[in-house]
Amino acid sequence: MTLKPARILESIAQVDARSWNALAGAAQPFLRHEFLLALEQSGCAAARTGWTPRHLIIEDATGVPAAAMPLFRKAHSRGEFVFDFSWAAAYAQQGLQYYPKLLTAVPFTPVSGPRVLLGPIVDGKAVTRSVVRAALDYARSEQLSSWHVLFPTDATAADLDQAGLILRRDCQFHWYNHGYESFEAFLATFTAEKRKKAKRERRRVAEAGIEFDTLHGGDMTASLWDIVYAFYAETFHRHGHEPYLNLDFFKRVSAAMPDELMLKIARLGAEPIAVAIFFVGSEALYGRYWGAGGNFHSLHFEACYYQGIEYCIDKKLQRFEPGTQGEHKVPRGFVPTLTHSAHYIADRRFAAAIRDYAQREARGVDSYAAAVNEHVPYHRAPDEELRL
Repeated sequence: MTLKPARILESIAQVDARSWNALAGAAQPFLRHEFLLALEQSGCAAARTGWTPRHLIIEDATGVPAAAMPLFRKAHSRGEFVFDFSWAAAYAQQGLQYYPKLLTAVPFTPVSGPRVLLGPIVDGKAVTRSVVRAALDYARSEQLSSWHVLFPTDATAADLDQAGLILRRDCQFHWYNHGYESFEAFLATFTAEKRKKAKRERRRVAEAGIEFDTLHGGDMTASLWDIVYAFYAETFHRHGHEPYLNLDFFKRVSAAMPDELMLKIARLGAEPIAVAIFFVGSEALYGRYWGAGGNFHSLHFEACYYQGIEYCIDKKLQRFEPGTQGEHKVPRGFVPTLTHSAHYIADRRFAAAIRDYAQREARGVDSYAAAVNEHVPYHRAPDEELRL
């Protein structure tokens, strides 16, 4: 297949949704044109917030997109969940500029997935090399300090390693569906002590009179969005931060992707008191945001974890990714799962130091994941507990 030279797009709107989505696939909602467009049009991922779109696309001889990569020129490192603030500080100490940098990621979304999007009839390895080379060429032509690829698949991480990028490793906590017929069947795999604790947490919420509604994007009204967005925003304000996402984004993505957005709304009587916001893929559920209008015992665990697990069992989803960090997820059935990122550093001195650091960091992450894996709540650890 003959391919044209790579092009850089200044907006996802410069490629039609059908062509982009044909490359992105349907497994995950976060790479779809509608999701990225909602981020842009709402102003959440735009130049004024330090996320300047520079998506890369390669077309065949007829102009049909054959490969693509989400790409942003970043003026900071916020909203990424792979932390390089110390790298930026080291650059500043040497009188060098770390920003702007180039980033391949889904804004505000620490979910592993494809980062090189390929059409079905291309030579995957060869075209991947072309996409990676084009991204590197762009970073060098713009004299950017670095290019970072966050949360790629294992296969893409291996390709990036071969291309000379520096690999980092991190640990999240995911839940895996081992064919459970019910939530009770899932709890039956726990030790007696852990099972008792989980049941007690759920009972506290039920005895408080709290009930849940399961709504999808198409079920949401403007007035209900106003209520639950205030819960979401308060979670950020309580920690001294502005929310990454505005109300306009949620309304846009709710309208554009009504089936992929799912909310668990907790209420006392008819009054909503909390919300957990999820996205639904073809194989997995992704927990993203939480907020409450008060302090209710065990409600966070119920809304964000147990309700999500029940949803996965009911819908036969194979995996539940509830977000980054949080050893408190382990007693509730989530297990250590390793993730990756890859980094091109233009300055050879910094590249050598960062490569050494990443290798030492990876050994620490492996040891941490293995140690945490000793504390999962199951009678006997399922085969897939520690995802290397």
